[in-house]
Parts: sequence; C-alpha cells; structure tokens
Amino acid sequence: MASAVLSRTQILKIAAPDLLRDLDLTDDELSYLLDLAEHMKGSPSHYAGALAGKSIALLFEKPSLRTRLTFELAMKQLGGDSVFCGGPVGAREPLKDVARNLDRWVNGIAARVFSQATVEGLARWSSVPVINALSDLYHPSQALADALTIREKFGPLKGLKLAFAGDGNNVAHSLMLTAARLGMDFSLCCPQGYEPNAEIVAQAEGLAAVSGATLAITQDAAKALDGAHAVYTDVWTSMGQEKQAARRKKAFQPYQVNEDLFALARPDAIFMHCLPAKRGEEVTDAVIECDRSVVFDQAGNRLHAQKALLLMMLA
Repeated sequence: MASAVLSRTQILKIAAPDLLRDLDLTDDELSYLLDLAEHMKGSPSHYAGALAGKSIALLFEKPSLRTRLTFELAMKQLGGDSVFCGGPVGAREPLKDVARNLDRWVNGIAARVFSQATVEGLARWSSVPVINALSDLYHPSQALADALTIREKFGPLKGLKLAFAGDGNNVAHSLMLTAARLGMDFSLCCPQGYEPNAEIVAQAEGLAAVSGATLAITQDAAKALDGAHAVYTDVWTSMGQEKQAARRKKAFQPYQVNEDLFALARPDAIFMHCLPAKRGEEVTDAVIECDRSVVFDQAGNRLHAQKALLLMMLA
C-alpha cells in the first residue's frame, strides 16, 4: 500500500473535476482508491473529521437504500454532512439553475438519475464535483465496492475471472470497464438483443488489451462461467423498464443463477449481486443465501469505497 494512503494530508486527489463514468478515474487513481478504501475500512478513526465542514447534495430520481445511506454515512463518518432531494432533476426548474444553486451551498453533488445526460448536465453547470451515483449507462460506485469485495476474497485481482449473467446494463458496463483495467478477465452471457452498449464494449476491449485481460460477450452461459472466480447477476428489469418485464423474464430465464448454473463456475467461486434482488427470478434463494454469497459484503463495502472516493474528490 502506498505510504500516502496512511496520511490524511497526502491523499491523492482525483484529477478529473467529476466522476461521471468509470473512466474518469485514471488507472493509478483506481488502484489507489481501492488501497485507500481498504485502509479506511480497517482504520476508520484515522480519517474521522477528514471532511469536517464539507457537505454534499444527494439528488435522487430513483429509490435507493444502499446508495443513499452509504453516501450519507460516508460523509458523517468523515465529519461532513449531506442533504437529500428526491424527485425529477430539472423538472421544476432548469437543470442549469439547479446546478448553480447547489454549488453555492455544498461542496459536491451525487446524483442518482435515469439519464446519463442529466448527470452530465449537472457537471456542465456546477462548479463543484459531480458524482454519478447511478445512471442508465454507468454505476461506478458499485463497481468500486465490487472490486474491493473480490480483492478481499481472492487477493490480487489480475488474472481472476468475473462472469456476469444477465442484462448488459449499467452495472455490467461499470464492472466490465473496471475489471478490464485491473487485469481481470470478464465474460457476460445474455440473450440476443440484450448485449451491453457496443461503444462501451469497445472501450473495455482496448483496456483489456493493455492489461492482458480477456473480454467475452456470449449467449453461452457455460462458456461465460467456466473458470469464473465470481459470478454476478442483477435484476432483469431495471427501474424505468417495467413495461418490458414479462418479455424480459421469458428471455432471461435460461440465465437464472440457480445451483446448477452456479456450479458451472469454480468450486470456490463467490456469488455477487448489487441488490435489491428479485429472488426466484435472476437468482434463487438457495444461491443468494449460500455460504459463498458475498452480496452483503458488497453492500458493506459501498460505504468504504465511497468514503475513499469522497475523500479523494473533496478533501
């Protein structure tokens, strides 16, 4: 671990003004953030008061348990504070006006929104850092916690394999980009028509070529899970896709992570899910409750990863 991690006065600052997508973190910043999160988890008192006098605004268009509470608690445990505002962003007044009001009051904005354009608009007009706390394209704070969780279970990430079964959605995008940069092989299995964004896949392929990782998008679950150290899934129908629920349930049924599918991975593979889970759909109760499930460890690590992120952006 870098010695700078041990000193609150030498925290590595993120060069980008905002975290709108995973690649706004450099490779060095990503690795440092994971080291910092690990140290903060083990020595929380070392960082108490590190953000004293600082505050963030939480703008949430979507319901939230883990994201909202972990950002709130992260700020409190670092000596700062947060204010919450729910509902559509930019509906009552222009987005540019919202951003320029908030930057007079707070030191940062975390936005959980439907459209990536919303979080980018906030960043365009705000003079304080904006964090993407989930959009239709990315979920960077989740991927940071997930990488931390996998590292806790297996050690160094390079050479490990992460398999994702299900929709090529925002979580899959962030996992793919993060895994490729850290040297983890990444495979995703899904039905035809539900593949991840082609531009993001191309970015991940370029990153994997540099790190030595492999990337595979396939309809073959057995191929995707073969040799996997971690098996990940997410809900088949995300918020805003409710009208597609019946069609999606039928299409994704072969990719349900049940005991038979999970057995296709390594015997010591862990099961991962960003939660909330629809038990009996994308995952069975037996798998999510088995002794190799780390879903609540992931949730716990949201707090520590976000503390590190906030410290690197706001200190």
